[in-house]
Amino acid sequence: MPWRLLRFGLSKKHPEPRMFTQPDKLKSSYDAVIIGGGGHGLAAAYYLARDHGMTNIAVLEKGYIGGGNTGRNTTIIRSNYLTPEGVKFYDASVDLWKDLSQDFDLNLFYSTRGHYTLAHTDAAMRTMRWRAEVNKHYGVDSEVVGPEEIRKASPQIDLSCGGHSPILGALYHAPGAVARHDAVAWGYGRGASMRGVEIHQQTQVTGIDVQGGKVCGVQTDKGYISTPKVLCAVAGSTPRITDMVGLRTPIYIHPLQAMVSEPMKPWLNPILVSGSLHIYVSQSARGELVMGASLDPYELHSTRSTLDFVEGLSAHMLDMFPFLSHVKVVRQWAGMADMTPDFAPIMGKTPVEGFYLDAGWGTWGFKATPISGKTMAYTLANDRNHDLITGFSLSRFAQYALTGEKGAASVGH
Repeated sequence: MPWRLLRFGLSKKHPEPRMFTQPDKLKSSYDAVIIGGGGHGLAAAYYLARDHGMTNIAVLEKGYIGGGNTGRNTTIIRSNYLTPEGVKFYDASVDLWKDLSQDFDLNLFYSTRGHYTLAHTDAAMRTMRWRAEVNKHYGVDSEVVGPEEIRKASPQIDLSCGGHSPILGALYHAPGAVARHDAVAWGYGRGASMRGVEIHQQTQVTGIDVQGGKVCGVQTDKGYISTPKVLCAVAGSTPRITDMVGLRTPIYIHPLQAMVSEPMKPWLNPILVSGSLHIYVSQSARGELVMGASLDPYELHSTRSTLDFVEGLSAHMLDMFPFLSHVKVVRQWAGMADMTPDFAPIMGKTPVEGFYLDAGWGTWGFKATPISGKTMAYTLANDRNHDLITGFSLSRFAQYALTGEKGAASVGH
């Protein structure tokens, strides 16, 4: 390390403030408690404080900030969904993403790359055209392109995919982007903390006090908290929290794995997704290939990773990019995806008064972080579901009014 940089870092003249403060202990009561210190929970706290003036809030995280799915995803941001509810919701999120670095005064490495959802069959091409038309109707930049446009964007690709799954075209979504996932949690956490929100790490919720169908408090391993409002934003741990209030949901948990390669010189600018090959890949600012695949085919509350995943994904990557055969995989990990039957989230009020749910994000929660926080903050502050999330209410399952988003899930991102 250069001496001048080291001297600057150790100088008392240029102290660097902590990213967020660590409170000494829990207070006896709060206006609201948010369970989950990931991107969604911290975003909700940030917007509650900034937009609604609610600062007597505790965020409870059983581990460390961003240690769950916020730090275990592949950082893809897009809004080329299939349903009107999904397109409008995620497009509002993309708009917020563009200004987050400025809002936080923190570089999130937000980078617009363009997103190609590859189609290998006639049926897939029909779905791409369908999505493109829905996207255009709501002002989202998406279009169907042919193989030559794909080759122009990524000259290294083998369009035949080894001869067994040729690429026929793609849905091209120009606003598709990536960002630095851990910095998103830090930015929201710092912004909330600066406004008076308390963030309690290493604090586990052990029970929720419900009396007469209404939330009264939260029991933790560090004491009891009185509160009239609780937001559950814990992704793969959602069933454990909803059980505490006797709430039944259709959420089921599957592991979702990802991996990165050793750094290389930049060669892949766009984000590429193949539902047939079960691949999504982008190249990070450090030169790593960030790669993921579909959900593991079994229900499991675990973040373990497996050799089978690496072997399968590597084989499909080589179908598309044979020249990568010498590249090493340096790291792999897994997250817990909270899936719903219609591949859309569950957001808003629940039958338990004062208990709000932000769950069912499956494999697409990271891209929704800003708009999820903003709409859930509105919902808590006003005790009324925000207009953008009315199609994501828990009651839709009882009413058989599903929001069918599976056609836009592509693989698992």
